[in-house]
Amino acid sequence: MRWRIAGWYALLLVAVIVATGILVTVRFQSILYDQTRGSIDRTMRDIARVANPSSNPFMNIGESLPIEQTLANSDNLERWSSPTTFLQIDNAHGYPVGKSSNLGGMSFPPVTDLNDKRDTAYRTVRLARGEFLVEDRRFVEGGGRSFVIHVGEPLDQLTETFARTREAIAVIIGLASIAVIVLSVILASRATSPLGDLALAMGEIGSDRLDRRLKWKGRDDEIGKLAATFDDMLARLEEAFARERQFISDASHELKTPLTSINANAQMLRRWGDADERVRNESLETIAQESAALASMVNGMLTLAKADSEERLLKEPVTLAAAAADAVASAQKRAAEKGLVLELHSEETALTVMGDASLIRQMIGNLIDNALKFTDRGRIDVYVKRAGEGASVEVCDTGSGIDPDEIPYVFDRFYRTDKSRDRSIPGTGLGLAIVRSIARIHQGSVQAERLAAGGTCLRVTFPLRP
Repeated sequence: MRWRIAGWYALLLVAVIVATGILVTVRFQSILYDQTRGSIDRTMRDIARVANPSSNPFMNIGESLPIEQTLANSDNLERWSSPTTFLQIDNAHGYPVGKSSNLGGMSFPPVTDLNDKRDTAYRTVRLARGEFLVEDRRFVEGGGRSFVIHVGEPLDQLTETFARTREAIAVIIGLASIAVIVLSVILASRATSPLGDLALAMGEIGSDRLDRRLKWKGRDDEIGKLAATFDDMLARLEEAFARERQFISDASHELKTPLTSINANAQMLRRWGDADERVRNESLETIAQESAALASMVNGMLTLAKADSEERLLKEPVTLAAAAADAVASAQKRAAEKGLVLELHSEETALTVMGDASLIRQMIGNLIDNALKFTDRGRIDVYVKRAGEGASVEVCDTGSGIDPDEIPYVFDRFYRTDKSRDRSIPGTGLGLAIVRSIARIHQGSVQAERLAAGGTCLRVTFPLRP
């Protein structure tokens, strides 16, 4: 990754530098060429003011010589020429009639494509001294005779300047490219080295070392945010693994007792079942009860697994009052057997939430079952009412109540308020854990509180259906 970043970054910058160098070179050459052409144009304009009679009507008064011969006068030619400016005058047939002394034995070749419509041309001419930039202009005298004036400047200095400029820019581009490549590697290394350190630190963290944290300090960039996200993930994984270990430990403990009892009674049946009818009946009854407890525990685990797979749920509008009424009707017989009053109170019968109807009924049923277990006399009241922007289901009893220190844990899996796990109170320890899981997948929350007059109130709050 480091080399890919460095390579692409360097390639991009080098391409930009090279393109910039080429543009600068072309532009610089254009400026120098324009300057040379401008110098030739100025000289040609000075000559044109003399060569064009209409521009100076007093120029030829008293003179009988043609204008081309007047211009070819050595004094005039020397006045317009310079060490870098060369002049030549050709007659209508292309033969030179005069030229500046600095041309020596050289002559500009004639030009034949000038006419009335196109009287000016620029060209590059190679002579013995080198290349020249030449401006050719055709003039017509009053009598209809024509002649051509050539003004040229050598391009040797310009070419040398071009060459030096190209060399200098090539050196600058080369040095800049080397610097860019080196800096790209350094910057890419600095940018990716934290990722390598992060990967190394993550590689040292296993399932047995989830308590470690990266604690990436001093960086508020994306790397720091990534490290903070990893720390949060590790915290969640540590918590999940802790819950999983606790779940396995509690499940093992809960399963061990009924399995031990079933095995012991099966041994008794094998030894004395045929000889003693009482032993046979008691053993069979115990095996049936423990098997039912195991089945209930397995069903509870399956319900928790279903609640943990929220995406599989088919949610539909569920009326809380109707679901609570079904749960209350199913528990009326058990409440009557214990001499308890079980009553439903619904302020609004149209409170509707989106969810799985069977899970919501099971959730309310678990709340009622929990109240039935820990209430020996009095009553159990089920309330369905509006709670702010949502709706709530409350199950309140007149039992012994929950110790305030245990309230935060009553919804944990396999949690029992009796630390000795006395099996005189039936149950698997999963009922309220199932309540919390069902509430969670319906975007709800659970709450438990001890009533001042005695007893417990368990509350589940749901968001209302939009």
